[in-house]
Amino acid sequence: MTDSPQPAATLHQQILGDIEKRILSGEWAPGFRLPFEVELAKSYDVSRMTVNKVLTRLAAAGLVERRKKSGTFVAQPKVHSAVLEIHDIEAEVRSLNRAYGLQLLSRRLCLGGEAEDGDFEANGETRLLELSCLHTAGGAPFCHEYRLINLDIVPKAEEADFSRIAPGQWLRMEVPWSAAEHRIRAISPDRTMAARLNLARNAACLVVERRTWNEQDAVTFVRFTYPGDQHAVLARFTPQSG
Repeated sequence: MTDSPQPAATLHQQILGDIEKRILSGEWAPGFRLPFEVELAKSYDVSRMTVNKVLTRLAAAGLVERRKKSGTFVAQPKVHSAVLEIHDIEAEVRSLNRAYGLQLLSRRLCLGGEAEDGDFEANGETRLLELSCLHTAGGAPFCHEYRLINLDIVPKAEEADFSRIAPGQWLRMEVPWSAAEHRIRAISPDRTMAARLNLARNAACLVVERRTWNEQDAVTFVRFTYPGDQHAVLARFTPQSG
């Protein structure tokens, strides 16, 4: 079964809204297993790929959990949720009254299965732009950026000069996004990363990974690696009422 181009986007939004309504209204309570993709596709009369994209968006929003071989379940509500803004690294550096610099370390075109990060939502035929950049503050390493851009969604990125403008800044001007996911962790740098950030091998690094989506597809994946002793993540939130 195939979806025609224009109705597909409309159906995607309708299905997403319908399932969100069932979850948020309590009709589908936490722990409820959603119908399988094949069943949902038949119910909504769309392709299984369209249903998969809807479930991916719901998982990114934290409304469902996808479990391999078990299915998709309504997620348990979180007590608190800290939201990180998609920030501008150049503005962050300049707010410290330090000169900002950008170095494009590498740039290559690849297919989905060839990228360094295999967790990006791209099949083997998806065209990707893979970038490695170093952001500096006052001439010293500030953070390293590894990024994948989906050229099927953002074809203009192939011609963009990312030695002159940071990829994140360019994407914010060119591509609207509708959902984002952050993951934060600490690592010890490998030899290459330690050299790029001018760190000892036993130093700690703060890693912030982010994925963004538009209405239907993954737009970009980025991994920022910061020297751990110079950076902290701050999230401000208020208690829920009731």
